[in-house]
Amino acid sequence: MEKSLASLCASMVTALLLLESALIQGVEGAIGVNYGTVANNLPPPAQVAHFLVESTIIDRVRLFDTNTEILEAFAHTGIAVTVTVPNDQIPHFAKLSNAQEWLKSNIQPYVPTTNIIRILVGNEVLSTANKLIIASLVPAMRTLHTALVGASLDTKIKVSTPHSLGILSTSSPPSTGKFRQGYDIHVLKPLLSFLRDTNSPFMINPYPFFGCSEDTLDYALFRANSGVEDENTKLVYTNMLDGQLDAVFSAMKLLGFTDIDIVIAETGWPSNGDSSQVGVDAESAAQYNGNLMKHVMSGAGTPLMPNRTFETYIFALFNENLKPGPTCERNFGLFRPDMTPVYNIGILRSTASSSFPRNPTPEPPVVAPVSQEPAGAPLQQGKRWCLPKTGADIEALQRNIDYVCGMGMDCGPIVDGGECFLPNTVRAHAAFAMNAYYQAMGRNDYDCDFQQTGAISSLDPSMFFA
Repeated sequence: MEKSLASLCASMVTALLLLESALIQGVEGAIGVNYGTVANNLPPPAQVAHFLVESTIIDRVRLFDTNTEILEAFAHTGIAVTVTVPNDQIPHFAKLSNAQEWLKSNIQPYVPTTNIIRILVGNEVLSTANKLIIASLVPAMRTLHTALVGASLDTKIKVSTPHSLGILSTSSPPSTGKFRQGYDIHVLKPLLSFLRDTNSPFMINPYPFFGCSEDTLDYALFRANSGVEDENTKLVYTNMLDGQLDAVFSAMKLLGFTDIDIVIAETGWPSNGDSSQVGVDAESAAQYNGNLMKHVMSGAGTPLMPNRTFETYIFALFNENLKPGPTCERNFGLFRPDMTPVYNIGILRSTASSSFPRNPTPEPPVVAPVSQEPAGAPLQQGKRWCLPKTGADIEALQRNIDYVCGMGMDCGPIVDGGECFLPNTVRAHAAFAMNAYYQAMGRNDYDCDFQQTGAISSLDPSMFFA
């Protein structure tokens, strides 16, 4: 017999109490953007920072320099900021005094008000073929870390450097991934040792866009495809990004480093390009970036790195009209300079007014990205529920309520006098709102993410009222 709304509300609260200590803490993922500025029509940094905080779910940005105006604009926003030392400055960091002076000028004036979390020493340095810069890379990273230690910033700010996939001499099949000879022992092994010692990530810039053809477009875009089997491991790859990540992991494993996190410092897909290029349109860009978000935050990991999420930075925040090269280079942006989306992948927050206006800027869950893949067989009703995680912050749960009710879901049952108003606690009301959203949106895992405050339970709360 179908249970009444009041009974379901009561069962939800009971389950919330009984499962308080049993909920599995979900793995953490993070989506950021590369904030490039090679353009003459971009909005002021203060406006950009306000837009990201108020209108998007993006919580981290990567800069290609230490632009003063941008660092000041992100003060007090909480957004995690990664800055970059330009390649040509790397040899100067051979001297500790130079690193200390750079830190005093470019970092210390902005912390802690600006949440700087990482300094990247150069970008794709090994691809420059500049022997002086390459030889100076790891010593510069060590010197900069020493300067951070002296300023008591080493636990807050980590040092790393991003690489193109050109560091690999072999990448297919993924199990044969290997670093280029010469660079493997003389540069990458000491670099990986430094990253392990300082608890910093290995950062790469994988671009399936540049590695695909018309025949492999579905494979690159996370669309349904027959998959590619690694003849050595017999593992099947259903998307190109996983193959690229696992090739890097295999190369790291050959040098004895399997315990270092991998961060995707850059990846993306252009929405426009030249006629000779494959898949250069807004639909393909939306599919890649939308499915990318879903995949890296799912916790599924890759065939060689299962059950992992990957901190990922999409390239790029804006279309940059002054970038040289083919048309696609100027069309990687998620947004136009007027901050309207080039396409929608669920990054924008809901702008609907909230029925519970206690927080003017509610943080929504990660919503379903654009995808051409089938959603899969639906789960049976009542088999999975979305509830707040154990220890979830009360203010975060209130924002979840604000978001769900503000987007038009029926929250009448948890207003004063409603069937589910009692017990009148934020956790109980959040349990109702979060599960209502999860069920209405199709019971996908990402519909219960809620900025890592939600967790899925397979225990049906109604069982307590059988």
